[in-house]
Amino acid sequence: MTAIKFYRIAHALYLKHIPLLPKFFYRLIYFVNNCHVHYATEIGEGTTIAYGGVAVVIHKNATIGKNCVIESNVTIGGRNNIPAAPVIGDNVFIGTGARILGDVHVGNGSIIGANAVVLHDVSERCSVAGVPARILHENIDIDEKCNLRKITGK
Repeated sequence: MTAIKFYRIAHALYLKHIPLLPKFFYRLIYFVNNCHVHYATEIGEGTTIAYGGVAVVIHKNATIGKNCVIESNVTIGGRNNIPAAPVIGDNVFIGTGARILGDVHVGNGSIIGANAVVLHDVSERCSVAGVPARILHENIDIDEKCNLRKITGK
């Protein structure tokens, strides 16, 4: 089973206030898929974590929209002395090894390039890459650039 399937079970149990079982699935995700996806995290419908979730770390206060694709080795987490976690919009593609850190908002239909380090907000329909990430293209069509609908099936 993939990390997202285990997460969906754990999150449903968490929302029903069933004790201990969400924590069991959280540990199972780590043991089976070697990733951290907390059961309290808000992850939208249709979002997938590629390759079963290998080395993915998602902050428990992060919010991820619908129909996103998160590749392997991605970190969506906090920064020192910044209490807020990232907010990812709908239909976002996050490339392998990307880091989205701190109080960052990623707009709908954006692409985060492989190994990018995102420390500032990303506008809707932009592609970003680099360390630190900078805007490469604006007003992109996500389906044209990375076939997101084909990947998510939505």
